[in-house]
Amino acid sequence: MDMNRVILLLTLTSLLYAHATAAADEPFRPEAGKFPPLEKAYSYRGELVFVDHANRRGSIRVQGNGVFRRNEPHPFAMLPYGMVRYHGAPADLRDIPLGTVLHVRAFLPPDPKISAVPVLPVDSKDKRSSYGDIGSAPAENHVLLLEDEPSRCQREGLVWKLKELELKNNEGTIVASREPKAGPGGDSKVSEETLSFDAATRIWRGRECLEISDLIAEGAWPASGKKLLNGQAVLLGITWKPTLGGVFTRFHISDIWLDDASMQRAAKNQTETHKAFIRSRWMPAWVDAVEYGKFGRATVTATLFGGMDVSLYDDYKKNRRVLVNGVENTLKHTEGGTSGPTQMASQGSILDVTQATGEPPLGSSGIQVRFETDLITEGIRPTRIIRIRPASWPDVHMPREEYLNSGGTFSHEDRFPTPDIFPKY
Repeated sequence: MDMNRVILLLTLTSLLYAHATAAADEPFRPEAGKFPPLEKAYSYRGELVFVDHANRRGSIRVQGNGVFRRNEPHPFAMLPYGMVRYHGAPADLRDIPLGTVLHVRAFLPPDPKISAVPVLPVDSKDKRSSYGDIGSAPAENHVLLLEDEPSRCQREGLVWKLKELELKNNEGTIVASREPKAGPGGDSKVSEETLSFDAATRIWRGRECLEISDLIAEGAWPASGKKLLNGQAVLLGITWKPTLGGVFTRFHISDIWLDDASMQRAAKNQTETHKAFIRSRWMPAWVDAVEYGKFGRATVTATLFGGMDVSLYDDYKKNRRVLVNGVENTLKHTEGGTSGPTQMASQGSILDVTQATGEPPLGSSGIQVRFETDLITEGIRPTRIIRIRPASWPDVHMPREEYLNSGGTFSHEDRFPTPDIFPKY
C-alpha cells in the first residue's frame, strides 16, 4: 500500500472517529413512539424545591461547583413514560418531600412547542445562569428517571460507608463515601463527603425508628465528640438545608437505614401507596397501532409504561374487560370532564397480552395489550398517550386539577390551571 493511500485512510478514520465522538456528545431529543435510551440521557442532581404534581412538573436546585444556595430553581417536566422512584419503590411526584436531593436523567423537550416548562438553548448547561453555577440550568429538562438517594444506590448496587462522626448536642457531621456494595474495584475512585445530621434525622433498624439518643444510650454513638465508624455500610436519605459556617455545599442526612429489613419495609410502604394511586388514576401507556373496523370499531395495540409494581401488570389478562381514555402528555385525562373518565371511556375486551423478550428500555414495561373497542376516539391514535384500566379497578372521579374539560373550547393553553380554578369570593 503506497503512502498516499495510508494517509488517506488515516484521515478518513480520524474524521469518522471525530464525527462519532461529536454525535455521542450531542444532546438527544426523544421521538414520539420511541423510548429513549438511558445512556443518552444527561445526568445531574439537586434539591426538589417546587412540585406541580397534577402536571407532573416541578423545579430542582441543581448542584454545581459553587455556592449551592444561589442556584436558581430549575424547572423540569416528567416525560409521559418518565419514572419516579422514592425509597427504592415506584412513586408519584406528590410522594416526595420538598428538600429531597434527587438524581435526574433527562433529555431535551421532545416537542418544544408543547413543553410544559421553559425551553432553553441547547448549550445552556455550559453557561452560567444569573448568579448560579455553570451547569445549574441544563436544557435537558424532560425527565426519564427521577430518583432519591436510596433508590439510585439500590439500582446501581451502591451503599454509603460511614467513616467518622462528630456529635454535639444531638447534631453534627458524618464523613462517608458512596461505594459499590461489594467494595471498590482496583480502578475505583471513591471520594469522601461530609454530611450533616441533627435530632430530626430518622434512624431505621428493622421495624424500629430510632433517635440519636437511642444510639447514644446503646453506646453505638458517643454523647459528644468524635468516633470512627469503620466503614459501616448503610443507605442514606439526603436533603439540603442552609448550613452554618459559610460552607458552600453540604448536604444533610434525613434518614439512615441500618439494615436491609428497614429499607425493604420503607420500599413496601411506598409501593402500596403507589399501587393505590395507579388503580385510581389508571395505568399510562401509548398506542402502538390501530386496526380500524366499521362503525367506530377498532383493534388497538398499546404498550404499558414501566416502573410499576408487578401486581398491577398482572391484572391485564386475556378476555378481561378494560376501559381506555386519551390523556395529555402530563397524563391528565382529556375525555372525562365533569362526568368522570369512566362515563366517557372506550371499553372492550383484551384479545392478547404479550411480554417482549429481553430487558425493556427504561420507561417501558415491555408488555403489549391488544384489545378491541367499539368506540375509537381521537385520543386513541398511534403514538398518542392513553390511560387504561381493568374494569375490576376502582371507579372513581378525578380531582378537578387532574383532568381537562372536554368540548370545543379546549386548547393546549388549558393544560395548566389558571386563577379560575380558585373559588370566587
